[in-house]
Amino acid sequence: MRSPLVAEDPVSNCCTPDGSCHTTAEIKTTYKVDGVGSAHCQGVVQKAVGDLAEVTAVEVEIGTGLVTVTTAAEPDEALDALIAKTVDEAGYDFAGRVTA
Repeated sequence: MRSPLVAEDPVSNCCTPDGSCHTTAEIKTTYKVDGVGSAHCQGVVQKAVGDLAEVTAVEVEIGTGLVTVTTAAEPDEALDALIAKTVDEAGYDFAGRVTA
């Protein structure tokens, strides 16, 4: 006989016995930033964007200027505007969201 505490649903494996879950969504969105031509530029943009509370991780490609941002929630226009402002304040040109 199976114990009543054994979860049948694989998603339930993330839950504690009291029913609370510790899952975090990871949504990746890619933006284009012009002017990222060196490791220094990469570091400046990565630090600026990475310091935003909404951002859980950021990757910046030298040369292409592709900035991949990981967030816990689906990014919206407000986050796009915040990233644009942050990039601008860091001295780089925000070129917008990259569509797949």
